[in-house]
Amino acid sequence: MKIGYDAKRAFHNTTGLGNYSRDLLRILSKHYPNNIYYLYNPKSKKVNRYKLANNNIEVLPKSKFWKKLSSIWRQRAIVKQLVKDKIDIYHGLSGELPRGIGKTNIKTIVTIHDLIFVRYPELYSFFDRKIHFNKFKYAAQTADVVIAISEQTKRDIVQFLDVKTEKIKVVYQGCANAFKKEHSIELINKTKDKFNLPTNFILNVGTIEERKNLLNLVKSIKNIDTKLVVIGNDKSDYAKKVKQYIADNNLLHKVQFLKNVALNELAIIYKLATLFVYPSIFEGFGIPIIEALYSKTAVISSKDGCFIEAGGANSIYVNPLEVSEISSAINLVLNNTNKKKEMEEKGFDYAQRFNDEIIAKNIYKQYL
Repeated sequence: MKIGYDAKRAFHNTTGLGNYSRDLLRILSKHYPNNIYYLYNPKSKKVNRYKLANNNIEVLPKSKFWKKLSSIWRQRAIVKQLVKDKIDIYHGLSGELPRGIGKTNIKTIVTIHDLIFVRYPELYSFFDRKIHFNKFKYAAQTADVVIAISEQTKRDIVQFLDVKTEKIKVVYQGCANAFKKEHSIELINKTKDKFNLPTNFILNVGTIEERKNLLNLVKSIKNIDTKLVVIGNDKSDYAKKVKQYIADNNLLHKVQFLKNVALNELAIIYKLATLFVYPSIFEGFGIPIIEALYSKTAVISSKDGCFIEAGGANSIYVNPLEVSEISSAINLVLNNTNKKKEMEEKGFDYAQRFNDEIIAKNIYKQYL
């Protein structure tokens, strides 16, 4: 088969949607090598995190006109290219399908990660909400199959996008191969030295925005003898608010923000962490939880939503709005070696349901 993908995120995004796209392309190319995978990329500029496999073809706009209007090419004009390339299946990896694709004979799949812009409209501008909603609703209602990355997202698609439940298939995400590999002592020590990491620390990974709830995590460790390492874009207004709290409360020695962390370095930092705490208020799934479980690092996350789907029965779940609950959970793990070890071992076992072979099989099933 010839399978086409909206590969914009794979080539241009270093975080969640990019990671999902790259990982899916990697595992399908490996486990189903007899297909040809067409990766439609609106612009040649890219992040260097995906190496094309032998059965991958990157497709860019061909004319100067569409190179200048690449976003419109991706949303509409690409359909002519898909027909010309004789694509059998087109998979929108980030909630979008090009307008007009429903008039072709191409089978369409769309992955929807979350509907945060509907659940938390205050985090988005009026125009962004309208644009996202229209794109997602069109894609969900046009697609032959909608892939939701969690049961939580499936419920939201049914409720907010008016899509029949039988059309939606839940296929969980995995994580990049870097988190499943062993690393040399030399590289581990080099990473420790490069980022001046403390011997024992709590780790938090993700974009620093209000929904991720980093401020409550910082507050929760105020009176705990530990340090916090944060990896994420710290340029938002919310990040400034968090940093102001840290400065005002004399916590500069307890919280460390890391920048320019390569994927292999990130995987090592997960393994070095004493504990991973992810008190997000809402997610579509939560790949960082999977990354921590694969790294054999104990996880504390949030009650409700999708988090228990990602973290399993042996992670600890708290009310993310209650600082005292987060503090109590952290103290429990840090002061109970047996509990921590059990969480690490059973969490790693639980993570095996997100391995490459299982995810590749479940995705490919939707193509047939």
